[in-house]
Amino acid sequence: MTWLGDCARLRRERRPAVLITQIGVRGHAPREAGAKMVVADDATYGTIGGGNLEQTAIHRARAMLRDHSTAPDTATVRLNDKVRSEYGRQCCGGEVVILFEPLPVVPAVAIFGLGHVGLELARILSRQDIELHLTDSRPEHLEAADSIESGAATVHRRHSMLPEEVLGELPAGTEVLIMTHDHAEDFSLCDQALRTPGLGRIGLIGSSAKWARFRGMLSDSGHPASLIDTIQCPIGLSTLSGKHPATIAVSVAADVLTRITPRPKDSES
Repeated sequence: MTWLGDCARLRRERRPAVLITQIGVRGHAPREAGAKMVVADDATYGTIGGGNLEQTAIHRARAMLRDHSTAPDTATVRLNDKVRSEYGRQCCGGEVVILFEPLPVVPAVAIFGLGHVGLELARILSRQDIELHLTDSRPEHLEAADSIESGAATVHRRHSMLPEEVLGELPAGTEVLIMTHDHAEDFSLCDQALRTPGLGRIGLIGSSAKWARFRGMLSDSGHPASLIDTIQCPIGLSTLSGKHPATIAVSVAADVLTRITPRPKDSES
């Protein structure tokens, strides 16, 4: 399998990795410029030449994985007998420049209900580098999602007459957005989402009156108030008003992206 296939497989498996590319060579080196390998926390794929050079690169890549680094980095490694290393010496006599590109696990977002708002929201989020899970109990509405242009997202479509059964199949940490056509279906999804460990934030579309009713029903179903309060309702940015489906979708997407988009370390307080 090529490095591209390895990266695609690790992405599907939701395993973080670092792509290593030898971007510069001066003098003699085990591999040519452009040689690549992929490093995960428990495996490596491909080679940039073995020996001290490769072990040094693997060590650096795994340190980036432990630190959850998202920014690319470079390193210069000299290959001569005067350079000592934890992994021995290489006497090729050259010097190489290595590029490290983190391949983090992408965020996952699940939309339940592809009505006017859900479809608009799916169109927006399909342009983000995420896993997007789209579920609807109505096949014709799921078919409408076929009109979404191919973007950066990996899109999973699922028709289910019992959408709540899909919750247990979502990746850990998935943001769940509940916006179906039926309040009974919305409630079943909220109820099951609270019973499904490992999910990310749960959002429910609706008014404060709808949420007050749902809160009471969820309490009657045995959920503690502290758990019920983890559901966000209404969803979207409070600073962006308007009832047009596209406006609501923009508001919800902006709210979601503020949580799932990594911030550069130098912007953190």
